[in-house]
Amino acid sequence: EVQLVESGGGLVQPGGSLRLSCVTSGFTFSLYYMGWFRQAPGKEREFVAALHWSATNEYYRDSVKGRFTISRDNAKNTVYLQMNSLKPEDTAVYHCGRLRRGGNFYDAQTYDSWGQGTQVIVSS
Repeated sequence: EVQLVESGGGLVQPGGSLRLSCVTSGFTFSLYYMGWFRQAPGKEREFVAALHWSATNEYYRDSVKGRFTISRDNAKNTVYLQMNSLKPEDTAVYHCGRLRRGGNFYDAQTYDSWGQGTQVIVSS
């Protein structure tokens, strides 16, 4: 059974940092692109970042470039999202996902497995 479990969210002041983790099991992690998406109340799930299985290619939405960094540890079957210089507009539930073969990393519909999410609140 494929499982993805996120952690690391919380309440942080603007300008602060958080590191999200997504521990996976039930599949060969090192063969898949992994992505992070977020969903704010009343909004659609939106792409945040994605990473090639060998970590050679990283992709980010424009609003997080230079602030967020996606990384992975294939030995631990884990993908991370380091978030710095957080802004109130980053407030959302953050989900990690497994991109299906042939999918588009920015398109949530092409991810075939998701974690339950971890809440990030950026507020003073």
